Amino acid sequence: MEFFYVLMPIAGVKIFWPGLIILGVGVGIIGGFFGMGGAWMVTPGLNILGFPMAFAIGTDIAHMAGKSLISTMRHGKFGNVDYKLGIIMLVGTIVGFEVGAQMVMWLERIGSVEKVVRYLYLVLLALIAWMVFADVAKKKRKEREALARGAEVDKLATGLEWHKTFHAIKIPPMMHFKTAQIYCSAWLPIIVSFLTGWLAGILGIGGGLIRMPALIYFIGCPTHVAVGTDLFEVMISGLYGTATYTYKGRTELVAAVIMLVGASIGAQIGTVATKYIKGYGIRIVFGLAVIGCAISIVLKLMARGMPAYAALLDGSATVLILGLVAGMSLYIFLRMVAGARREVAMKKAQK
Repeated sequence: MEFFYVLMPIAGVKIFWPGLIILGVGVGIIGGFFGMGGAWMVTPGLNILGFPMAFAIGTDIAHMAGKSLISTMRHGKFGNVDYKLGIIMLVGTIVGFEVGAQMVMWLERIGSVEKVVRYLYLVLLALIAWMVFADVAKKKRKEREALARGAEVDKLATGLEWHKTFHAIKIPPMMHFKTAQIYCSAWLPIIVSFLTGWLAGILGIGGGLIRMPALIYFIGCPTHVAVGTDLFEVMISGLYGTATYTYKGRTELVAAVIMLVGASIGAQIGTVATKYIKGYGIRIVFGLAVIGCAISIVLKLMARGMPAYAALLDGSATVLILGLVAGMSLYIFLRMVAGARREVAMKKAQK
């Protein structure tokens, strides 16, 4: 079994390299589909495979930056990226990211980084899962009420509409974002990006896990534009994060390269899949993935508190996170193939 393990020279730990490949390919597909770097799954996944948390954070950010560049280029061709909105958000993202990264270094010095990051992940995942499914439930309720009145169902209606409240705040300068079809204060995306950047720096994520929902629910982006614009942001923040974590000596480039090879292929599949799975289909799958990731972290925390069952719980967490990545990737791939077949059939029927 020694063949399946490789020594990471900077972190000084031996890692199950097939697990890195599964994470790379799978998260490439998932990241390209959801419009995020996928670090919300990879950072816990690397930690579960054996990386210390600070190295898991730095390594994932390095792998994420390259993959997001590929996905952003693909989404740009589909017209899903609002570059103006993305550039405005860079101001808050970079400042917030550095604040978060400095907090990680401080937590590492006092020996609390593992515990704090895991519990913060759990709280964040729980909030996001609630937000996604509350949105879906409210939208379905609106549809039932419309049908009961005999009214036509508004296909563009959403469940949660917090963005309308924020758009009513007219603090200059006001800006129009054409691709996202939004008119709001420039301070709204700057403040949102600062908060998501801060959490990204602490949790070792490109910000996609929190920025994609924030773009939808707080700023008001259509889902497909939120996906593409968020990937643009992930790419920039990932490049910055790679530089700052490498400077701090917390990036394992060998693992990042192994994952990036698979991720570059997976990202192409995930990006194309968004052409065939739209709107609330993306949101529901996203919510289920968040719940699965949270369960794997709970198992890891239970292993620390129950030494007698540590091997079983650690193994279960590893199987769950890798199984979740593989299962979600297969689902997205099959939906993409089915959608492509329907498109080809429709074109043939029109001839």
